[in-house]
Amino acid sequence: MDTFPTDRPATVTAASTPHRRRVATAAALASAVEWYDYFVFGIAAALVLGDLYFPAGSPTAGVLASFATFAVGFLARPLGGIVAGHLGDKRGRKPMLVLALTLMGLATTGIGLLPTYETIGVAAPVLLVALRVVQGLAVGAQWGGAMLLATEYAPEGKRGVYGSVVQLGVPIGVVTANSVFLLAGAFTTDSAFAAWGWRMPFLVGLFVLVLAYYIHTRVEETPAFREAERALAEKEKSERGSPLRTVLRDHLGTVLLAGGSFAVNTATFYILITGVLDYTTRELGMNRGAVLTVSLCVSLTQLVLIPASAALSDRVGRIKIYAFGAVGIAVWAVPLFLLIDTGSLLWLAVGTFVASCFLSIMYGPQAALFAELFTPEMRYTGASLGYQIAAVGGGGLAPFVMVLLLEATGTSMSVAAYIVGLSVIALVSIKVLSDRARSR
Repeated sequence: MDTFPTDRPATVTAASTPHRRRVATAAALASAVEWYDYFVFGIAAALVLGDLYFPAGSPTAGVLASFATFAVGFLARPLGGIVAGHLGDKRGRKPMLVLALTLMGLATTGIGLLPTYETIGVAAPVLLVALRVVQGLAVGAQWGGAMLLATEYAPEGKRGVYGSVVQLGVPIGVVTANSVFLLAGAFTTDSAFAAWGWRMPFLVGLFVLVLAYYIHTRVEETPAFREAERALAEKEKSERGSPLRTVLRDHLGTVLLAGGSFAVNTATFYILITGVLDYTTRELGMNRGAVLTVSLCVSLTQLVLIPASAALSDRVGRIKIYAFGAVGIAVWAVPLFLLIDTGSLLWLAVGTFVASCFLSIMYGPQAALFAELFTPEMRYTGASLGYQIAAVGGGGLAPFVMVLLLEATGTSMSVAAYIVGLSVIALVSIKVLSDRARSR
């Protein structure tokens, strides 16, 4: 039977407010950089990678192969979460976060420099998949470290707000990735974009990553966090316990429920930023730049809604806000695709904006909620596993599943049904988590 920790501060937070803000800012920058690098692949997969690295067969087959490569990164994320979680619970949060940033920078730059199928043949897609796996390992390691840097520094009653600064890395990454792709498209012709313009967003990511890496290696840790690292080291010497073994033996049910509760959020998110981009440009004939602009504007609204929902969860409880967002996603799934199918840019914006609102409401308190499911000595491992299971079951497969469903059924309502089904799983998982928390 899973047990839940009492809702207490994750660590002793005697640090001053400027110190807390410095750590929160560093965690937010790390998250934004990682997600930018991760998202540029998703956008490129929807626009050009199918033709450049998987040229054989129909355009649909190329897109499927491209999205399958996109999904491979998600399959690697749990492994990154397991390794970084285990070491992060024993060695400290910061070293694993720095390692994740380094891996992501190398992989993303490598993709930007990778020759195409036309140049080196089958080696091109093989290397693309390998670099995508490294991206998956890096982002799987990053989330837990950045999230715990923020939430374990949070003052009493503000863990949701502090956790939300890491969650803001997602919309910041989306906005930045879309902006760079829009600029690349604006300053190149279609042929030039396909030849080299698409590479620029990958290469730009390296410079931003250098900045984040510098912050994490040169900015002095606060005394409270150094004390937490010493406590973790002493605990390792005295007990020699394995956080991974403890989580899998005693808390596997909590991990699976956490993953089940969040899969609908990550699936819907990736459907909106990659699946819909492919669907509207390839099937509905909408303008690529206009669709990217809509995605960028919608993502900007998340910069307000994510911290707002997190702050509200500090006052009324995580589960209530989290469940409300899941219900909203389920209710809006069918209207969303009815609006997209009109082929109107205005209705596309309305549909994705409302969906994004419900995603933000659910995403805001998620970091604090997952942190509170586990005690500090196993928190990196447990929270990372729950998050990355959702990423694989939801986000990684979602664009691929969307293309398959559209090809098999000929209607976008099948995609809406897919989202509703994941919403039901989420609500059942949330109910069980709530009942367990109430019976503590």
